[in-house]
Amino acid sequence: MTLLLRNVEVRGRAGLDVRIEDGRIAEIGARLRSAGPELDGRGGALIPGLCDHHIHLFALAARAGSVTVEDAVGPAAFAARIAAGLAERPAGAWLRVLGYHESTAGPLTREDLDRLAPGHPVRVQHQTGALWLLNSAALQALGEGDDPPGLERAAGRLWRGDAWLRSRIGSQPPPLAPLGRRLAAHGITTLTDASVTTDASAAAALALARRAGDLPQRLTLMSGGALEAPADAAFAVGPVKVLLDDHALPDLDDFIARIAEARAWGRAVATHCVTAGELALTLAALQAAGARPGDRIEHGGVIAAEALDALRALGLSVVTQPVFVAERGDRYLAEVDAADLPDLYRCASLRAAGIPVAASSDAPYGSADPWLGVAAAVDRRTLGGAVLGAAERVSAGEALALYLDEQAAPGRRARRVARGAAADLCLLDAPLAEVLAEPSTARVAATLIGGEVVFERGG
Repeated sequence: MTLLLRNVEVRGRAGLDVRIEDGRIAEIGARLRSAGPELDGRGGALIPGLCDHHIHLFALAARAGSVTVEDAVGPAAFAARIAAGLAERPAGAWLRVLGYHESTAGPLTREDLDRLAPGHPVRVQHQTGALWLLNSAALQALGEGDDPPGLERAAGRLWRGDAWLRSRIGSQPPPLAPLGRRLAAHGITTLTDASVTTDASAAAALALARRAGDLPQRLTLMSGGALEAPADAAFAVGPVKVLLDDHALPDLDDFIARIAEARAWGRAVATHCVTAGELALTLAALQAAGARPGDRIEHGGVIAAEALDALRALGLSVVTQPVFVAERGDRYLAEVDAADLPDLYRCASLRAAGIPVAASSDAPYGSADPWLGVAAAVDRRTLGGAVLGAAERVSAGEALALYLDEQAAPGRRARRVARGAAADLCLLDAPLAEVLAEPSTARVAATLIGGEVVFERGG
């Protein structure tokens, strides 16, 4: 397949044409000879397609059939969301609620949910993704026996129980085609799913969606256990995901054994580190077990200045979420000790210390729109207008670059629009400097994966 992109800006040079052949960039120059279909770039910048280095695809797709409460303020607003969701469902049908935090309506109990939804099984996911809150009808519907360690029946609390819930409820994977289209409209061409629960069955479903074109993006999958890449490269296998919870940290020796298991599989590790305690344990484990290229810190929610030397010495990359500064920053400012605020979701200081940094969404726990993340990395401004961590601001070009690295080397290997490179591209509707002055997904004119147009605005 041949495609000629006319009149695009490449690395700051305007008025260029780009020829694509067999999924790769074959030629870049002015006034190239036409030999097939053309796409008029109208002077817009052509950049590598964006990569979301940490996303949860099934959870994000399932969001479409759920009630979301991130922006509900107060008990009355929360109750109204629950009532509206119940009104759309027949008696006895499950209600899935996402994005709850104590700042919404205080600590939520099983009895609270019983009062709000006496005739429906309800499961409410905490904003962290670590906890499900269940009402009595939900617990009854799930049945008894074979309870996972994280289930507290009396309180209606289930810690890290997604796989068990799915096995009991028997839900089918949500449709992925609408999600694939939406991500393509953001200019995203590559995805790394960071779900610890990904097993052979989940991986097979994602591979099927990729082959069918429902998910046109190139896929890398993390997992908590062994995982094999298919022969047709429908997905690549990424690091082993190590999920830590501050309230139940593993023994250091157990953590070291987990790392050894990942090494036996020939894989790096990607460790969930939101708190200072989780990061400290991770650094200790990797210092004892030995780090290897590809080892990652996911989130880096709290990184004390004293940890920077260890991160650099171990050669770790940090995959962070700038969008959390915007979406959760007001809560952080209200709840986090002032002395700890400079440690939240670092960016500029990591780069200055020589630590590779890449960005991601952690969707559905943050917005899947990478352009919101770019803007947040630049201005560090909360939804309420306050600035959180001004010293961690980066330039607009640096912010965009956080989303442009290779999937296998976040923060380490940048992709470029160059001859021979894969034609996974994002065409903007204006020169790059103009777009970066006010980043927005609305500036994405077209997205190409393997030289095929998978999104065209207005098309």
